[in-house]
Amino acid sequence: MYDAILIEKSAGTSHARLTQIDDAQLPSGNVTIRVAYSTLNYKDALAITGKGPVVRNFPMVPGIDFAGVVEASENPDWKPGDRVVLNGWGVGETHWGGLAARARVKGEWLVPLQAPFTMRQAATIGTAGYTAMLCVLALERHGVHPGAGEVLVTGAAGGVGSVAVAILSKLGYSVVAATGRPAEAEYLTRLGAREVMDRATFVEPGKPLARERWAGAVDVVGGQVLANVCAAMRYRGVVAACGLAGGMALPITVAPFILRGITLAGIDSVMCPKAERLEAWARLARDLDVHHFAELTEEVALADAIATADRLLAGQVRGRIVVPVAPELDGE
Repeated sequence: MYDAILIEKSAGTSHARLTQIDDAQLPSGNVTIRVAYSTLNYKDALAITGKGPVVRNFPMVPGIDFAGVVEASENPDWKPGDRVVLNGWGVGETHWGGLAARARVKGEWLVPLQAPFTMRQAATIGTAGYTAMLCVLALERHGVHPGAGEVLVTGAAGGVGSVAVAILSKLGYSVVAATGRPAEAEYLTRLGAREVMDRATFVEPGKPLARERWAGAVDVVGGQVLANVCAAMRYRGVVAACGLAGGMALPITVAPFILRGITLAGIDSVMCPKAERLEAWARLARDLDVHHFAELTEEVALADAIATADRLLAGQVRGRIVVPVAPELDGE
């Protein structure tokens, strides 16, 4: 028996608890992993608190990220002892995830731990950091280079935003960070932001076309914020959109698209093909400074993850939350 967070549903209401499960309860899959580190993401917090329709099957172990060591494998790509990482693929939604001491998944969902990262560092990066890199890659593919002009990052003090700021600044972009937490301005400046703006600048309805400013943008908020970002893009600017913390509706006109030729690039990290995942992790190893991890990370015990979910949804968390499950595996 081993510890896990389990979300169950009764009388139409879901509730999460720390409990113990055994291997016989694990879902189908051809690779079993001993989890060294998991994480707590926005989506995990919605699932744990029941404040969002994330979980599709009950009972469910949340945790959309984990890093660990293969314990048993029927997949030819993996053998016992391999160090692996998983991000997305519906774990924590339709398939049991990483907030437990064991996970059983399909081998094709896994990627190898990318040197020089430790498993803790890979968990720190997690879906948030991997998504941030997918956004950066999208900007590059659409021709936004470091000399093109200012790049805006919204929700900059969160997991995706923090990593995006760090990566873009290292690559030489002029990064402007937008956040609803003014107290985090110094933190964002240390990550490389050249300017920090108040999110309030973007939350009210604006003109269909605003003054051109942004050559590129990474948006994790959606809603009215994304609409205003699009309205202020420079000619042929590019927005990589990957979140909906501000809502799913997009109150926008076609004006920025047909008069300025902007591109709105949607970023999906959940079902992203393996080749692109490997590219993103290789670039993270090259373009994300390890020294930023201390700034990006808060560590909470598995037993405290449920309480931390409420704090995350309340906007009281900076960067990434890492959950050590069996940290001793990192030294094997």
